[in-house]
Amino acid sequence: MEIIACVKRVPLTQEVDLEIAPDGRSIKRDDLVYIMNDWDSYAIEEAIQLKEGQGGTVTAITIGDEDDEDILRRCLAMGADRAIRISGTENLEMDGFVLANMLSAVVKDMEFDLILTGVQAEDDNMGMVGVMMAQRLGLGCSVLVTDLETGENGHVTIKGELEGGIDQVLDIQLPALLTIQTGINEPRYVSIMGIRKARKKELRVMDYRELSLSEADTTPMTRVEELSLPPETEGAEILKGTPEEMAEQFVGILREKGGVFV
Repeated sequence: MEIIACVKRVPLTQEVDLEIAPDGRSIKRDDLVYIMNDWDSYAIEEAIQLKEGQGGTVTAITIGDEDDEDILRRCLAMGADRAIRISGTENLEMDGFVLANMLSAVVKDMEFDLILTGVQAEDDNMGMVGVMMAQRLGLGCSVLVTDLETGENGHVTIKGELEGGIDQVLDIQLPALLTIQTGINEPRYVSIMGIRKARKKELRVMDYRELSLSEADTTPMTRVEELSLPPETEGAEILKGTPEEMAEQFVGILREKGGVFV
């Protein structure tokens, strides 16, 4: 099975005091640590597990500069066979539309049975790239995939999340594109030595201008107008006393706020 996994490098923002950049439309990233997008780590692990079970190859693809090769090296160390970085985008304004167009332009001439992406990206919280790629490539698509089994005659059976805690089971004809949800597997640990050994594997760099994209293809459809931090509020009120006294205080607060009408 020939599998393509699209991955992204994102800043680690948990437990960090974020600052808005002078342009008012982005955050200061100079001192942030970067990691592979969490959803994408599950996608590449699923791709490698499928290869290990079915045979074939896994190709990891990302868009970015030389620093973004770190996650491609990690993918190669996990078991991917080759990697592709799309370069030259430093001065472009990128949104999901542009990302999907670039990735689609790369994979459309490649041989593949399955394309896997993460459900969404941690940095912008968007989940559009995979679906837009499927539309552009004319592929069957399922999102929020939590289980995946290969079948016969070029089919896969997947389980996907729906709202309200309901799952759906679908049979999909390959080739197809799936967006992978966290929890579908347990991404494997990669050692520093493993990453060093992975440097022997193929990592190809392609300038996006090689992809014959039109100006419209590289013009974003969405634009961040402004970022702002949440307004500061007063700290929590600590109730003191016996349980009965605290319960009475709590009910009094609810009455004062209009939450209790008796």
